[in-house]
Amino acid sequence: MVKNKSRSFVLIVCCVLILSGSRVFPQSAVPAPRDTPYPGTIRLSVNATDTDRRIFNVRETIPVSGGGSIVLLYPQWLPGNHSPTGRVDKLAGLVIRANGARLEWTRDPADVFAFHVETPAGTTALDLEFQFLSPTETDQGRVVVTPEMLNLQWNAVVLYPAGYFSRQITVEPSVRLPDGWQFATALETASTAAGVTTFKPVPLETLVDSPMFAGRYFNRLNLDAAGATPVRLNIVADRAGLLEVKPEQLAAHQALVQQAYKLYGSHHYDHYDFLLALTDRMGGIGLEHHQSSENATVPGYFSEWDKNADARDLLPHEYTHSWNGKFRRPEDLWTPNYNVPMRDSLLWVYEGQTQYWGSVLAARSGLVTKQQALDELASTAATYDHRTGREWRPLQDTTNDPIVALRRPLAWRSWQRSEDYYSEGQLIWLDVDTLIREQSRGQRSLDDFARAFFGINDGSRVPATYTFEDVVNALNRVQPYEWEKFLRSRLEGYGPGAPLDGLGRGGYKLVYTETPSDYFKDSEARRKVTDLTYSLGMVVGREDKLTDVMWEGLAYKNALAVGTQIAAVNGTAYTGERLKEAIRDAKRDGSAIELLVKNGDRYRTIRMDYHDGLRYPHLERVAGAPARLDQILTAR
Repeated sequence: MVKNKSRSFVLIVCCVLILSGSRVFPQSAVPAPRDTPYPGTIRLSVNATDTDRRIFNVRETIPVSGGGSIVLLYPQWLPGNHSPTGRVDKLAGLVIRANGARLEWTRDPADVFAFHVETPAGTTALDLEFQFLSPTETDQGRVVVTPEMLNLQWNAVVLYPAGYFSRQITVEPSVRLPDGWQFATALETASTAAGVTTFKPVPLETLVDSPMFAGRYFNRLNLDAAGATPVRLNIVADRAGLLEVKPEQLAAHQALVQQAYKLYGSHHYDHYDFLLALTDRMGGIGLEHHQSSENATVPGYFSEWDKNADARDLLPHEYTHSWNGKFRRPEDLWTPNYNVPMRDSLLWVYEGQTQYWGSVLAARSGLVTKQQALDELASTAATYDHRTGREWRPLQDTTNDPIVALRRPLAWRSWQRSEDYYSEGQLIWLDVDTLIREQSRGQRSLDDFARAFFGINDGSRVPATYTFEDVVNALNRVQPYEWEKFLRSRLEGYGPGAPLDGLGRGGYKLVYTETPSDYFKDSEARRKVTDLTYSLGMVVGREDKLTDVMWEGLAYKNALAVGTQIAAVNGTAYTGERLKEAIRDAKRDGSAIELLVKNGDRYRTIRMDYHDGLRYPHLERVAGAPARLDQILTAR
């Protein structure tokens, strides 16, 4: 009976579609990619001068042979996003012509990133016009254009023919920028004329991997003047005063390059360009590419250096991805083009070990002090030691999060879990590093794995893929051990508590005191929050609203949730410092903490019987234990 009803429904739908004039495409209507060259070179021209309306105007010419059907694809599965996050909804005004005559296109009803076009006999090229309508407000997505700067990601402004590997499609890109603006990209310039910069033709794979930062206020610094391979720091900023870099700050960034070379013993680029935006107007980003990286961080990255230690592992993280993620790439994450689904099962290596090396290289290069590195690690350890979601959801499953959750806000992050393969992965790799050091009596470390695994094929930019078994085998070549069992237990096991064996083996233990570290205080100030995670089990953010509530913590038990607004503390208007003082008073005299809270138009008063005071994470040295963590953070 159910089968007959389903068949009837399908027949009705088909009839409606036929009567309405809609085309019905079979599931195989989009050609599968083949590893053969696409004939001819696509010309892609982007006008990026409309910064007031934040619109990219695009013209594209795609060579074709004769007549017939062609399918054009808009990139859906984006490298570094690990997910189908292409914003086809921002594509507008698509008009396709052949020999001046307009051709109709039809969007595939099953694959909305695919556009079907019937071309007349004798057609040699399709001329496309469209716009990418970038967000004008943050609720529409990440802002990529401001009056002072822009971030051009080529995947947002290109349609490409289906049926070919992206590395087999050649594109000649060009761009027009506002007058007086300077730019940086890993692409190589072919010519500049009449305000238009044309770049050398490249495979589509290279184009998408070579974004651009451009801006009114720009500074370029050489990070490896003595090296044969250029490495540059390209900075755009909201205003000119943010571009000043002190000699010691430049020296730390130069040391990052040298410490990376000492770690990996290779490089996999002809030149490397850090793209760095200092802004609170353009959206934040940290995205890896083979010969560059997109990084947007706080405006005072240089001008308020002492206040932003927690922002300074961004560049080491994205730089490490040139080796781990772009060159060595998980086998199930590599795809032939941008519309074949990715698989994320090894993100705990791709992102987790990158998170580890990002923090280590930040310390080794002097971007952060050893104490700041320890304080950052304490914060990470405490976060995952309180992540109750480990009781039901193993770390391995969080590698699906880019596809499942698409980085949307979560109501109960500590219970739902998020992209924990990053920082819990970092703790696992600390565990691995200290275990190798212990087992080898200090003769070997994870540094040896990094050189052997990521340092192969020096100079090559051809991705070398790997599997779980490859990782295990490489670890065993460094130090024989039950690595498969070790990794499986941490990836597929459950809590409570975080994997903190690496801390103990490194000579430290996680403790809590009533005084936050400078690192914690600066992070709290930069995020504009009052972080009471380890006392009341909540974080208070802008507009005095809760931005995080720990599952089964004290706030949770008092029926507080994300979005709840605190109006008053003990009968007086709320401030973060007033709430902290109430916590101190409750410990000192045994009084309750009374909060007037608001949800929507409903007010209520709650009483918290909490008397353990403020609690902030720190790492404490274990007397007599080998200081392996100190060794890990020391410059080579």
